[in-house]
Amino acid sequence: MKDIKYILFGIVFGILLTKAEVISWFRIHDMFLFKEAHMYLIIGSAIATAAISVLLIKYFKVKTLDKKEIVIDSKALNKGTVIGGVMFGIGWAMTGACAGPIFAQIGVGEWAAVITLIGAVFGAYLLSVTKFRLPN
Repeated sequence: MKDIKYILFGIVFGILLTKAEVISWFRIHDMFLFKEAHMYLIIGSAIATAAISVLLIKYFKVKTLDKKEIVIDSKALNKGTVIGGVMFGIGWAMTGACAGPIFAQIGVGEWAAVITLIGAVFGAYLLSVTKFRLPN
């Protein structure tokens, strides 16, 4: 029961994604064809919000709800990051979903998103068993 806050946050986040039409395959399709700016504006506002949040977390030394220090490590750009990003983009364009919207799509009855979820879980598993071979 102590984790109810995460479930409630997930429900609110799913409603937000649905209302913003971020889970719409057609919106994502039009974004990749450069037909409309809807998704670019949402992604841009998310990037701005995240950047400001990270700066505030670092400046005020914000702690987690469990009173642990939040450490945000820098990550180097490498070939694996670029390849992974391209693979993610291709999957996103094909399925119309990245990690968050998959559950919202399932929640609104888009049952084809179950296949996307299976693919995402399989991809995460594949990474876990091949990570030792990838460049740092």
